[in-house]
Amino acid sequence: MALLERVSTLIRANINDLVDKAEDPEKMIKQVILDMQNQLLQVKTQVAIAIADQHLLEKKQKENLDKTVEWTRKAELAVSKKQDDLARAAIERSLTCKQGALNFEQQVADQKIEVENLKTALRKLEQKLEEAQAKCDLLIAQARRSRVAGKARSAQSASGNGKHAATFDRMKQKVVRSEAINHVHQELSGDTIEDRFATLEREEEIERLLNEIKNRSASA
Repeated sequence: MALLERVSTLIRANINDLVDKAEDPEKMIKQVILDMQNQLLQVKTQVAIAIADQHLLEKKQKENLDKTVEWTRKAELAVSKKQDDLARAAIERSLTCKQGALNFEQQVADQKIEVENLKTALRKLEQKLEEAQAKCDLLIAQARRSRVAGKARSAQSASGNGKHAATFDRMKQKVVRSEAINHVHQELSGDTIEDRFATLEREEEIERLLNEIKNRSASA
């Protein structure tokens, strides 16, 4: 995401070099600190949002697992009442919920990685901010002495960083959009034969589970 890219740029920044190259070192160091503080607030917000999303995904996963158990129980009840059609329908629902739980399980895993990335960026930015604040007065004093001694260097433009970041964002958006379009095409252009076999396999799985429930009921 663009936020992590901006944070990464701030973390990699060499504060000493920035001050040495600035025409106004005091203004430069204060601006760097202000940028870090602003980015820190944004990252903290994103961490909170990411954790909340993770909890929501975990809740959805649990709901699907609970529904899987509930529909299996209903299938067993239908078998005990000798209503095989109703039992098959319950098993169908159970399998759907089970697949939903698996899907949410993968999303939870991906979200945990995202949360850890954000937490890592937050810790690094906090360390960099502490470093900048600790060095602030010292660096400004050093820069002033250098300027008085004629050692101040001319400022160098850093506008390229913004262009690179913008280019990176545009490329990433194109990739994400392309992946989304490909995913939709794949869903819409399924192989008819494969779909038919998938349906047969699912019906076979339903019958197998139905027989298992019948056997358990008979032996109980």
